[in-house]
Amino acid sequence: MALQPLSDRVLVRPAAAEQKTASGIIIPDSAKEKPLKGEVIAVGPGTKDETMQVRVGDVVLFGKYAGTEIEVDGEKLLIMRQSDIFAKF
Repeated sequence: MALQPLSDRVLVRPAAAEQKTASGIIIPDSAKEKPLKGEVIAVGPGTKDETMQVRVGDVVLFGKYAGTEIEVDGEKLLIMRQSDIFAKF
């Protein structure tokens, strides 16, 4: 990955949105929810006041409106502050 986050920022690949419900109903694109979890693919160095608690490869949960969507090499990613992350797996 050529993009390296700065400070306490984290680059996340959002999980794919659900294609169909548990009962098998196909969800149209206009009704799909924004994913609330994803995989960390790059981590900034942190700051003197905040050490980084997530690592590359962690699966994290974040808020519905967390981060900024960017496109890198045709792939949609989210860049957010570590404080926008609620939990990790």
